[in-house]
This record gives sequence, structure tokens and C-alpha cells, in this order.
Amino acid sequence: MLAKTVLSLGLWLQFAAGQNTPERGPQPSVSNSEGDLLFLLDSSGSVSYYEFSRVKEFMWDLVQPFTFGPKDVQASIIHISTTPTMEFPFDRYQSSRSLQQAIRDTRQLMGDTNTGKALSYAKEKLFSGEAGARPDVPKVLVWVTDGFSTDDISEPMQLLKDMGVTVFIVSTGRGNYLELSAAASQPPEKHLHFVDVDDLTIITKELRDSILDVIQANRLHAVDITSSSFRLVWPKLLSQETGYYTLEYAPVDDLAGKRTNQVSGAHTSFMLSNLAPETAYEVALIPESNVHYFPPQTTRVTTLAEEISPAQVFISESGPHSFHVSWAPTLDSVVSYQVLYGPLPGNSAKLLEVGGERNGTMVENLAANTTYLVTVTAIYRSGKERSLSAKACTQEEGSKVRHLRFEDMGPNTLKASWDSADGNVLGYRVRCRRQTGPSSVISVSPQIHSVLLTDLPAGTTNKVCVKPMYKNQAGKGLCRMVHMQPATEAQGYKHRQRA
Repeated sequence: MLAKTVLSLGLWLQFAAGQNTPERGPQPSVSNSEGDLLFLLDSSGSVSYYEFSRVKEFMWDLVQPFTFGPKDVQASIIHISTTPTMEFPFDRYQSSRSLQQAIRDTRQLMGDTNTGKALSYAKEKLFSGEAGARPDVPKVLVWVTDGFSTDDISEPMQLLKDMGVTVFIVSTGRGNYLELSAAASQPPEKHLHFVDVDDLTIITKELRDSILDVIQANRLHAVDITSSSFRLVWPKLLSQETGYYTLEYAPVDDLAGKRTNQVSGAHTSFMLSNLAPETAYEVALIPESNVHYFPPQTTRVTTLAEEISPAQVFISESGPHSFHVSWAPTLDSVVSYQVLYGPLPGNSAKLLEVGGERNGTMVENLAANTTYLVTVTAIYRSGKERSLSAKACTQEEGSKVRHLRFEDMGPNTLKASWDSADGNVLGYRVRCRRQTGPSSVISVSPQIHSVLLTDLPAGTTNKVCVKPMYKNQAGKGLCRMVHMQPATEAQGYKHRQRA
């Protein structure tokens, strides 16, 4: 308990001091979005210092990938306390870095949990030019709460939603579900989260994506971005009867190479393909309406680095006459794969054709105990090819010893003998599991077909197994149960075959 308290205090002190939070990996930049984002932060005395710091860390992580600015996302914080307070106006911080530092510097106010007052105050500030808010952009409220309020929240929250504000609620575990599900925007399964304060990172991506759904809905933006394509999505402005759209796009460093597509007014998305990897494109959507004027919408989209397949080749399930070859990753841009394989050394090779949607195949009818060179070649839709090779070894032919037999060699001693196994045997391993006393393992050369087993007390039953050893695997073992006669009986043994 003390260790957990010390660890928690250390995390809080690290964050409060402005040091780096635990690394979660780089987040891709989010652009092509516009909206005013307001955090309703419970700063009252019902929240511990530790909980307050973890919520700040959560907010810090949530906003990390966004692009901030007068034509992008703006953010602010309102404290829930005895009297609501705005930490900073929406238009003060125009970069992710400066906003994150402002979140770090935010201090808890303590006081009462007057959430209803804070919501009424938020309604004023979300639509106030003096507070840096903008007209005609999506409004998003994120309320992080411990589930307790000293005043009514239903009426001011409903007024906010009636004014078009999308409300997300994150409860750290003690809230009333019915009350909070009514307060959040609908459906609650998308807008309401219950999570322990130490597990807020679990919902970060899901909440961020839900916010993006709101603030990207009214602008031209790109989804499904790959190394050679992306899909453009825009709000419904026209119909098939009222006009059409003109799409213009070109690489940022070659605007003279502009390309144009005409899209029906009934559509709200279009896929651009055959693009260059790791290239920034300027895109313009021009609504051509015969009823109203709509201003063009623009965005900039950068394609991803080209994925290469196969980047890895794996060999598994190796047997005497077959093995399985698989590869990764599988890409939509690959039409098919060719698997070329042949023994080493040697000049002969065989070819297998595999569909582009598959990531592996079984290679069969091979020679035992043989090394093969396997080459996997991806055939791309563009006609390009990419190959990667690996070595694979088939196993020895499995064999087992025959005719395991025993001979009495005196008190507590037996001689175990067997006939040789087939194939290139490297040796034999003899294991004796005694009923009393320790087990023993004896390894012998391939020319030796017998061993002496000692310390087998009279009246005990012992298990003896002999297994041939090959280069790449062990053969099948042959086992017998051996019973040593009690001392009162004639010296000797009995044995019975055990499958």
C-alpha cells in the first residue's frame, strides 16, 4: 500500500513539475478539423490532488495530435468550483505545445462542486466572441467528473445541447448512470464513459475519434489514407438536381500538375488513387450549384510511406516432407505472391502461385533432411515486384528403436538392449524413471545398442524408454515397464509392453 502511494505521489509530482509524462508513442497529427473544444474540469474539494493531476494528464494526452489555430481547433478550460472560472480564452493558445503547457500549469481551485453554475457559465463562453469562441463552428464540451454535484445540472445541460453543443462525459466511477446518460449527448454508449482515474488512457483514442467525428463533419477532410490513395469526405451541400462538384488536387511541390475530377452532386465522398507515397497534396472541392453559392473548401493531405511486402518471411510446421511458409504484411496493392523453392545446393526449383489476399501456404512433397531456399515475391498492381528469401530445413524421417529387451545382471541391475533405428542416427537417449529414487538419462553413441541400469530396488516397477536422436529432431521413443522381483522370490524381473 505504501509502495503504491509513493508511486502515485511520484507520478503526480512529475506531472505537476512539467516533466514529460510516460511515453505512449508518437501520435499522428490531426488536421482538417475545426471546432471549439471546452473542458469542464472538476476543480472542487471533492477531488484529490492526485485525481486532479491524472485528469490533467488525460487532457494533455487527448489534445496532443490536434492542430490548433483560428481556422482549426481552439480549446479552453472552465473550472467547477464554488464560482466557475475560465482558465484561459479559446483563442489564447495556437499550438499543441503551448496548450499542453497551459494544461500542466492549471492549478486546482478547491471549493464546492457547483456543476450547474459551471454549465450555465460555459453556455455563455462557448458562444462569446470576447472569450475567443467562433460562430458557425462545431462546439464540443468534455466534462470530466467524479460523479458528484451540489446543484442541478439537467436544465443547463439541456440548454447547451439545444444550442448544438455535443456533450461528452467521463465519469471516474462514482456517478449515477441514469443521470449522466441523460446529460450526455445521444447515444450514451458513444458519449458517456465510466473509467477509473488510473485507467483514463484506455479511452483516450476512442474519445478523441468521437470528437473528430463532430469537428470534421462540416469540412472537407480525408480518411482511409494509404501510401497511394485517400478518400475525401465532405458535408452534403448539393443534390443531383442542383449541381455537381469539381475536385482539384496536386502535389504541394508541383501545383502546375493539377488534376481535376467532376463528381455528382448526390455524392459526399470520392476516392483519389494512384498517388505518390509520402507526398503532401493540396485538394480543393468546388461546389458548382445552380441555386446557391457555396465557397470552395480546401485541405492538405499527406500520403503515408510506402509499405513493402514481404517485409518478413517465416518458416514453421517443418516436417520430413513439408513446411509452412508465411509472410507479412499483406497489402491491398499486391495482386498475388509467387513462392519459389528449391534444395541447396542445387539448380532445380518449383513455383507456387498464391492470391494476394493470403499470407501463407504449405509447401509439400519435399525431401527429408534437406535445406531449401525459399523466395517469396509480391506482384503489385502497378507491375512492380518485391522479393525476400529465407532458408528452410525439412526434418529427418521419424524412426523408432525396435525390440527393447532386458537381461538380469545381478542384484538391482539390468541390461537394456535394442535393435538399431533407421536413418542417420546420431545417438540414443535412454531414460529410466525409477519407482523409488531419482530418474536417470544416459546418452550413447549410434554404435552402442545396450546400457546397464543400476539402483533398481527389488519389488519396484520402473519405466525405461529408448529414443533415437537425429540432426534436427528426436525419433519416436520405445518404452517398457520393468518389474523387479521382491527379494523373497527368485532373482529376476518381469516386463510388459506399454504403448
